[in-house]
This record gives sequence, structure tokens and C-alpha cells, in this order.
Amino acid sequence: MAPLIFYEKPGCMGNARQKAVLRSEGVEFEVRDLFCESWSAGRLRPFFGAAPVPDWFNLSAPAVKSGGIDIHACSEHQALTMMREHPLLIRRPLMELGEVRQAGFIPGPVTQALGLVMEPEQDLQSCPMDKP
Repeated sequence: MAPLIFYEKPGCMGNARQKAVLRSEGVEFEVRDLFCESWSAGRLRPFFGAAPVPDWFNLSAPAVKSGGIDIHACSEHQALTMMREHPLLIRRPLMELGEVRQAGFIPGPVTQALGLVMEPEQDLQSCPMDKP
């Protein structure tokens, strides 16, 4: 099996929890800084699969939380352009397993390929800083 590549925001508490889950499941992975990658629209787009455009966004990004960006009004092109300019807008983590890609630590093609069982009550996607 190809190695898992885990694109994160360094220092993100949510990404730290997600990596701990991967380690506890015996998954080996390479961590990369999401902000140091050179993202093209063509390279970024496959991570989102068939998900609707609003699901591509990091809901904890200040511009999204404040309503400065209406994620429901964005086209694919607009979303990808904004994300390339401001990677903080990208839903994290981005995970790549060979040709399989996924955005977010949720049930999806990468977590399925890894055999990870995501319990419905287990919220590993939300930012712990956003919780009361």
C-alpha cells in the first residue's frame, strides 16, 4: 500500500488528535505542511471528490466564521482560487493514499481504504478551539 500523506496546519489541535487516531490504528504516514505546498487547482480539486463546494471549506477559518466569504455562493473555480491564495480556507486535513484523496477527517475514500471505522458520535473534524 502507498504511504499516507497527511497535509496539516502545523500546531493545529484538531490535526494532532487526528494523527493520534492514525497512530493508535497503526497507520504509518508522512506529515506535510499544508501551507508550504504549491497548490494548483488541478492538484487540489481531487481532494474534494463529489462533495458540494461548501464542504470544501475550513469552517473555522476566520473569513468563513465571520461570514466574510459566503461559501454557499462560491463556484468551484472561485473556491479553488481563494484556497490557493489562502490555504487556511482549505478543509483539513488533506489526505492522500496513492491515487485516493480526501479532505477532512470524516468517513471517506481514504479512511475507508485504511479500514478506519468512524463512530457517528466521534467528532474528529471540528476544531477543539471552537467548542465552549
